[in-house]
Amino acid sequence: MIEIIFATNNLNKLIEVQAQLPKAIKLVSLKDIGCKQDLPETQTTLIGNAIQKADYIKSKYNLDCFADDTGLEVKVLNGAPGVHSARYAGPEKTAENNILKLIDALEHQDNRKAQFRTVIALHYKGELLTFEGICKGEIARQVSGSGGFGYDAIFKPDNQQKTFAELSLEEKNKISHRGIAVAKLIKFFYEKFEIN
Repeated sequence: MIEIIFATNNLNKLIEVQAQLPKAIKLVSLKDIGCKQDLPETQTTLIGNAIQKADYIKSKYNLDCFADDTGLEVKVLNGAPGVHSARYAGPEKTAENNILKLIDALEHQDNRKAQFRTVIALHYKGELLTFEGICKGEIARQVSGSGGFGYDAIFKPDNQQKTFAELSLEEKNKISHRGIAVAKLIKFFYEKFEIN
């Protein structure tokens, strides 16, 4: 059994990742290790933020861990909101307000191509590794679905008629940015440590 800390305070992310992991990998939350602080996210790139968060837990607690950072990158907005996705609406940074601001920004745009990108940074047995997942799609013109979180209700993956928020967790994990990155993380554990 491998125990690994997921350095996030986002319960929705914990649920998504836990659903993907094999029984040989036990996920430990920040709450489990008594970490109540907000993790630092002051870098200008997704990989920078993911490493910064993983470094914080490794240096403060000396425990193996992984952290992720995710951004929604919209083509006609030159990749925005990108690294600022969670804070896109500024001080009023709820998921609903972030979505409303993005829909408004694309109101007169026909090109609605976008992609979700996740970078995972892993500290394990003295190594620092990163894994990336990308899911291409488009921004819907209106909110649809009640599942998921963040921008899921307006992101429609390529080759899908539904938004992420209309898919089951299992369906989403098979094709999503985070699902792809986590699959690479799991593959690393299988290959390096021969778990089964």
